[in-house]
Amino acid sequence: MSDSSKSAKRRLKTAEDLSSLRKSALTRTAILDTAFRYLEKRPFRDLTIGLLMAQAGASRPAFYQYFVDLHEVMEILLAELQEEVVAATSPWLAQKGDPVKLLKQGLRGLVDVCEERGAILRAVSDAAPSDERLEKMWEDFLRSFDDAVTARIQQDQAIGIIPPFDARPVAHALNRMDAAVLIARFGQTPKAPKEEVLSALTHCWVSALYPLPGYDAASGEPSAKASSENTERLPPDT
Repeated sequence: MSDSSKSAKRRLKTAEDLSSLRKSALTRTAILDTAFRYLEKRPFRDLTIGLLMAQAGASRPAFYQYFVDLHEVMEILLAELQEEVVAATSPWLAQKGDPVKLLKQGLRGLVDVCEERGAILRAVSDAAPSDERLEKMWEDFLRSFDDAVTARIQQDQAIGIIPPFDARPVAHALNRMDAAVLIARFGQTPKAPKEEVLSALTHCWVSALYPLPGYDAASGEPSAKASSENTERLPPDT
């Protein structure tokens, strides 16, 4: 076989491999999307592999090419949601600047994500009490945000812009409040207005963390007086 023929054969095999990979990725995504759409209407306990694959337009054996079981599907959906929430809330969790402005920005991102993906929260939290594996999954999900919020509170306490208190119990309480509200308001249809939910969460978070002179907890915006007073509390590089 000539070198040109060998090269042509390699290119054909590469193209076939890429096509197969794309098809595989599309099938996996279709299964996950179908599971999410199912959970928007019905609980996880009613979902079966046969039902899922029938709705996804694929055979039951095809499921096992991508997933071990339905719990793995839920783990992946929750992990994807966690990534989206972390990205949305990163302005407050990871950046420097006006803390209330960043907190409000992060809460808006949280509400945007959960308004769209709230069915995942509801499905996992509803199933967790009667399913040990889902219970651990749910607890790990919440604990990761407890860790992140605790660290941010302690960071702001160290520079004097959050009052001194035990940070972790407050982080735990705020995160459980968020979970309950977001599940109740976005976990099923009809969904609540996003601005209504955002306003309520903003009021609670700002009131709990930044009760400094001049901050309006309802709007999450500092007054002109508070801006100058609280800016003095921030480190020079913010």
